[in-house]
Amino acid sequence: MASPEIVAPDNRAAEQQPHWRQEFPIDSPQDDYRSRRDFTKLMVTTSFAFFVGQAWIVLLSRLRRARGEAPLQDIAGIDELPVGGAKLFHYPGPGDASLLVRVSEGQFVAYGQKCTHLSCPVIPKPQAQRLHCPCHEGSFDLLTGQPLTGPPRRPLPRISLSVRGNRIYATGVQQGVV
Repeated sequence: MASPEIVAPDNRAAEQQPHWRQEFPIDSPQDDYRSRRDFTKLMVTTSFAFFVGQAWIVLLSRLRRARGEAPLQDIAGIDELPVGGAKLFHYPGPGDASLLVRVSEGQFVAYGQKCTHLSCPVIPKPQAQRLHCPCHEGSFDLLTGQPLTGPPRRPLPRISLSVRGNRIYATGVQQGVV
């Protein structure tokens, strides 16, 4: 295949070009040219990067499932929280902030405290039956954890609770459950 003719950006002949351009020639058609081989390399590299990213997500998901159910954890005594009261606790791990809210005399709910939009901490507003995210004015339903307003699209992770005697225990985490 014959190489295309070298053309300067100002379209003047080579003998009319300044001295500096003869030492640093600019070939406009070749400057924008990409070979099929270069394009194929780019596509293979990009596809490989996407594959590795997806494989990483699958691996993390399987590792989480392999860990099994979260451990049983004592959160609070029933008498410690008044109706409308809330308590911060960490579950299932030490870095996982969660909220326990007493909705009524015999009803408790618990959710992960991180907003599903950008992980800002949610604030309980039991009188309005909501959990409020002050970062982008999002809110979640207090009873279901479903997003009501603002940018969050996914529900908060719900912490399964068990009341045994006079104590409240966390028994597991449910992602996206109503």
